[in-house]
Amino acid sequence: MSKNERSVIAACVLVAAAGAGAMAQPLGPAPVPPENPITEAKAVLGKILFFDEQMSSDNTMACATCHIPSAGGADPRRQRIPGPDGVMNTADDIFGSPGVVKSDELLNYVRDTVRGTAVQVTGRTANPTINAAYFDSLFWDGRAKGRFIDPQTGEVAIESGGALESQAVGPPTSGVEMGHAGRDWNQITRKLAASRPLALATNLTPDIAAALAQYPTYPMLFEAAFGDGAISSKRVAFAIATYQRTLISDQTPFDRWLGGDESAMTTNQINGWFAFNDANCAQCHVPPTFTDNNFRNIGVRPSAEDTGHMQVTGNPADAGKFKTSTLRNMALKSSFMHNGQMTNMLDVVRFYNGTSAAFPIFRDNLDPEMEFVSVPGSQQGVLVDFLLNGLTDPRVRAGTYPFDSVTLYSQRPADRPTVLGTGTAGTGNVMPQWIATMPALVGSSEFRLGVDRTVGGAEAVLVASSSAPVSNRLPGATVRATVTAGGQALAAGAGTATAFVPIPADRSLVGTSEYFQWIITDAAAPGGYAYSAPLRVTYICGASGCAPGCLADIAKGGGEPGGDGQITGGDFVAFVTGFTQGAAISDIAGPGGEPVPDGTIDGDDFIAFINAFMAGC
Repeated sequence: MSKNERSVIAACVLVAAAGAGAMAQPLGPAPVPPENPITEAKAVLGKILFFDEQMSSDNTMACATCHIPSAGGADPRRQRIPGPDGVMNTADDIFGSPGVVKSDELLNYVRDTVRGTAVQVTGRTANPTINAAYFDSLFWDGRAKGRFIDPQTGEVAIESGGALESQAVGPPTSGVEMGHAGRDWNQITRKLAASRPLALATNLTPDIAAALAQYPTYPMLFEAAFGDGAISSKRVAFAIATYQRTLISDQTPFDRWLGGDESAMTTNQINGWFAFNDANCAQCHVPPTFTDNNFRNIGVRPSAEDTGHMQVTGNPADAGKFKTSTLRNMALKSSFMHNGQMTNMLDVVRFYNGTSAAFPIFRDNLDPEMEFVSVPGSQQGVLVDFLLNGLTDPRVRAGTYPFDSVTLYSQRPADRPTVLGTGTAGTGNVMPQWIATMPALVGSSEFRLGVDRTVGGAEAVLVASSSAPVSNRLPGATVRATVTAGGQALAAGAGTATAFVPIPADRSLVGTSEYFQWIITDAAAPGGYAYSAPLRVTYICGASGCAPGCLADIAKGGGEPGGDGQITGGDFVAFVTGFTQGAAISDIAGPGGEPVPDGTIDGDDFIAFINAFMAGC
């Protein structure tokens, strides 16, 4: 195709787009609420928080676990759960994102009615975070609104334009996604203050590595971003939202083509753009964001199964309506629609065309625009080519800045606890099963191990050994915890128990393994005891290092922040200097001297430091 022919086509497409109501222009700057201006320090703090699995109650889930940049900002971990009929492998099944094992307010594992003690699964798929800065409400049902209300204070922190902030504070308190029953932001902020940033991550990005080298604690990072080291839900939301406002995908072939690069899209993709407008797709997926920021019922499932936007508005007219999703970077997603039932774009096109036997259109409360969507069979191929290849940003596909990421604990199977061999069944020939999803992070005071499928009400003893199992038993084992399983007394497989096994803040543990086993008192088992299989737990910490084993270990040899495992005069000088300047490096304790930074430099910090320094830890 000649340059002149391309120019003619481009001119025709712009005219056609305008006629279809599409805004054929590149993305402009994302809106930023005046209450939360973008700063570099705030953006990198938000990036660190976004990738920190310690944001969850069991250290297994980060924002990035469900919103992976190289997956288009969505979640490729598609898992199936029963839909409203409660039966697996039927037409109403839902495909969502894996979350956490269900836990009560005391962090004891409890059974979920659907998933038991397996990780729970969300009721909808994860929406992309990339380009979410352009949207005035978020989540499929729109419950994250532009008016951001601080969950800790109840005050309006952003009057409008704060949907990202509103969205950020939801998942950490969800008992399915990241939390436990009754989790609140006071608990979350206290945990962050006592956590080493990204203690579980490896392969840190250059900007994160540089920030942590200068500010190795959360109070220090918050001080750099906000002026003091106090950690709050509002500041967490402001930081994460600021990071997300840097995730602007505006270098797709379509963007470059509109910008004058006539070779950016192929002839097929250009024809696909024509088909996109001819099929009335642009009426709802309006360029350049490729969404109208509206809520529509397109008939994916009957409205009664998930009422969608009606759950926010209370208006029956909104039943079954969901947010129009962006089409950018769809090539990187593994599923489509709010319930994740479709897995390739051709199925999506055939669905809109009303020609999919596998995915029929349900017409109750159907959006009128659906009557005007039609893609001839001869145009479906080029349309899919445009959607998948013309709208994918190569930086997102490659995971390069600003879409780069760290390696999460959940992405490193070799670091997870490993079940070895087999156990001994008890009542009803049921074998006790491990609940072992938490990372064995050195310095973790919350590490816990659980057991499921015991006889109800039984005594459950957790034993440990430094030696590997022999014939499915642990030699030289010692008792680490004795608890009583819940569940109906003596019922087979009804019991569940949890043991808390704090891990010392001892860097020498990194890379070493310990072996655990549950022994359950059970009269029906051989010898009166049922056994779980042995479990190998390898102690880990991430690229940012383990938590210091001593409150006084706050500085390296030259006095720069970050413990080095030694208590020297450098720590003393660094603490006194920070204390007199009110710097976050000296925020090492909370009220009473407990080792939880509280964002305030006061006498508690001074006393805690002196005591630890004099004791030599």
